[in-house]
Amino acid sequence: MEDISSIDVGRAALKMAASESRQEEQEMRQNLCRKGIAAVAVDFGGEYIATVKKIIERAVVAAQRQGLVPENHVGEGAVAGATRAALERIMPMAVGLNVGGKIGIARCGEHLCVAIYCGVGVLNLNEVAVGMAHRSLPLDASASV
Repeated sequence: MEDISSIDVGRAALKMAASESRQEEQEMRQNLCRKGIAAVAVDFGGEYIATVKKIIERAVVAAQRQGLVPENHVGEGAVAGATRAALERIMPMAVGLNVGGKIGIARCGEHLCVAIYCGVGVLNLNEVAVGMAHRSLPLDASASV
């Protein structure tokens, strides 16, 4: 396995978040896995303020189910914190509006990145927003990564 940096893991998370279909998502997961990067993506949508908690919960559950982080407070906290930080990047344009898109999560070694790629708006008047955040997670706190 080559030396994978936080930028590489962030790029992987963003690619997962921007994937167009489940098939593309699965193919990308397999390709990333061959490079030593574990990844997952999950869809979300709704009114921004009302949906923040659901988005964080979906990210944590997806990361745990795919073995990116352990099912304990260390793993949950890393994903929840990175997801919240990524959401804060899109908050200025999203407050009071609807959002819909995908969360991409990637992990390699101590690097964990969460990327959010979404549409923001009302009806068909949408803007595009991207938010990303990184957390370091100790190797001894990993489940199967």
